[in-house]
Amino acid sequence: MDLGLKNKTALVLASSKGLGKSVALELAREGARVVICGRDEAVLTRTKAEIASETDTDILAVVCDLNKQEDRIRLVRVANEKWGDIDILVTNTGGPPSGPFEQFGPDDWKDFFNNLFVSAADVIKMVLPGMKRKKSGSILMITSVAIKQPVDNLIASNAVRSGLLGFMKSLANEAGPYGVTVNNLMPGFTLTERLEKLIAQNPNMNSIAETIPMKRFGSPSEFAAAAAFLVSDRARYITGVSLPVDGGWTKGI
Repeated sequence: MDLGLKNKTALVLASSKGLGKSVALELAREGARVVICGRDEAVLTRTKAEIASETDTDILAVVCDLNKQEDRIRLVRVANEKWGDIDILVTNTGGPPSGPFEQFGPDDWKDFFNNLFVSAADVIKMVLPGMKRKKSGSILMITSVAIKQPVDNLIASNAVRSGLLGFMKSLANEAGPYGVTVNNLMPGFTLTERLEKLIAQNPNMNSIAETIPMKRFGSPSEFAAAAAFLVSDRARYITGVSLPVDGGWTKGI
């Protein structure tokens, strides 16, 4: 299936590793010009080389701390200078720490909100005008199944990411008349490097797979395939949707 992504410019946030990296790789495989970013220059450089070697596609890598507005502004500016307006934006961040409610103070909540919500909203505000001018574009937020089914001991993620759900739905209504789709992708337990390390530290985590109807963890490539479809020309009439990629783990209807 031709997804119509060839030569489109895609900006994938927090894409030097994990799910962001898998999405960037999948979009590059489909022929998109991909901008990746991350805080660690060495890791980012390796990721750029890996994606370029696997796809023979031009990749732009920008060192960026998404918690800093000046870095976010520079990221979008450099991407625009290289390839013009952004056609596809995938927002993504690392998750906040685990822990019970009493563990966190007001400054912690400000940091969580800045990292998860403000970083996404700020970059969207910078790229949306270009999409509206062209009457075309796709915005995809990567959140978590925790916004549909709260995960124990992850109250920070459960709370702040849920705000992105309301933001996404409202923005989809505003952007729809301009031909811009806005959707949300919710990963479940996916076998990223981070999960592999957690399992190595605590093998009992393997038992989580038994709580998933498909009886296994998802793969990053399976998640990335869903992302590529939602930002593609084939999904032009899909907007305001939150899609879990979790093997059936969420129990709600």
